[in-house]
Amino acid sequence: MLELMSFKKSKKKQTSQVEEPKIAVGLDIGTTKVVAFVGQRNKDGKIYVLGHGKYVSHGVQRGQVINIDKTTEAIRQAITQAENKAIIDIDTVMVGIAGQHINNTQILGEIKRRNPDSEITKEDIRMLIDDMFKVAVNPGTQVIDVIPQEYTVDSYTGLEDPIGVLGIQLSSVFNVITGNSQHIKNVARCVKRCKLEMDGLILEPIASAEVVLDAKEKEAGVAIVDIGGGTTDIAVFINDILRHTAVIPIGGDVITDDIKAVFKGIVKEEAEALKINHGSCVPNRGNENHVISIPGIKGRPATEIPVVDLSEVIAARTKEIIQRIMDELKSANCFHKLGCGLVLTGGGAQLQHIKELTEYETGLSVRIGNPEEKIAIEKESGWYDPMYATGLGLMILGIEKDEDLNAIKEENTNPSQKAESKKQNSEGNKGSNPNRSITWDKIIEIIKVFVNTDLEDDYED
Repeated sequence: MLELMSFKKSKKKQTSQVEEPKIAVGLDIGTTKVVAFVGQRNKDGKIYVLGHGKYVSHGVQRGQVINIDKTTEAIRQAITQAENKAIIDIDTVMVGIAGQHINNTQILGEIKRRNPDSEITKEDIRMLIDDMFKVAVNPGTQVIDVIPQEYTVDSYTGLEDPIGVLGIQLSSVFNVITGNSQHIKNVARCVKRCKLEMDGLILEPIASAEVVLDAKEKEAGVAIVDIGGGTTDIAVFINDILRHTAVIPIGGDVITDDIKAVFKGIVKEEAEALKINHGSCVPNRGNENHVISIPGIKGRPATEIPVVDLSEVIAARTKEIIQRIMDELKSANCFHKLGCGLVLTGGGAQLQHIKELTEYETGLSVRIGNPEEKIAIEKESGWYDPMYATGLGLMILGIEKDEDLNAIKEENTNPSQKAESKKQNSEGNKGSNPNRSITWDKIIEIIKVFVNTDLEDDYED
């Protein structure tokens, strides 16, 4: 799945010279649905949803676009709905990405500073991160994002924020996230055919974490597990740093396929409804006499499905997914560092009793992650649902990206503000992440070059 952020211009004429807060659009291109969210930070500092759109997805399989035309149409329908509800014209979007082609590698990066007698600045970190986007990768792949771990300045190690430190050599181990170039180009092609521009490319579980995880969870150690239709995406945060990411190429659709295969005479739509409305990850032997009857196709006999048998099918596949999550966390040496355990989100987190089964199988604390961080959202809105976490997270990253770039621009043009910013950083201000914000311009530059390459013929007049 890909998600992008966007800044839009209102259809209404502006009557004031005062610049309105930017509007951002998160576009979640998933295996089962395409969702667009339009949002804005108001004067009260809260982010509100102005509009949204949703359309069934038929052109994506396990997070990867396999049918350009069908995916393009789904994006167009979702964007049109969002435009109508928010009363704006959408031209730029922030896209998220997932799929089994995503890889995560740790690579050491380092630079020698030109002026070692001065304090380390954001520009030094910018240079280090820019260099990491140039690392050699396997043919057919490209760097999507580079995420620094702790920094080292000469002999000083384990620095979360090196700004203000004196030293000659600046280094850090980076999580370098790469993806298949062709899969990324397919998403870019779909977006461009809808006359939209990609303004960012974000790994989906990172976007979901924005609206699901609490800051204290990230510090204590937590893994967000986004169970989508085609894939299960994992992101591990320890000491407030993204330590590991992974994609497991199975999701909720596999459970639906299992139901359809075991109980003959039903179609996928009916299997999905059975899973959501009657299924459970923990079979209840007290319901052994409870049977669901599905009408037969074209006059054939009805299919009788015992609820206990249905739950056993769901539990078997869910246990496999949980086991693969545990294997991934253990292989990354993260499993025993999760003080806050797991947070389940995505559409698969809606399965009945999945929290209880996951706790039993892993021995970790588990909670269901609804989108409730950084956003003003009512539980009755219909958006307060784990399946919308990625789209909402992309929307928020779009807003924060613009705010970060504006802050850097103002700092570079206002010396007094620059001095105050340096003072705040030296005092350990944790209200923002300067190491993250300075990468936006580099990410945008790479995406624009990539998207504009070999795609001109895909525009529709």
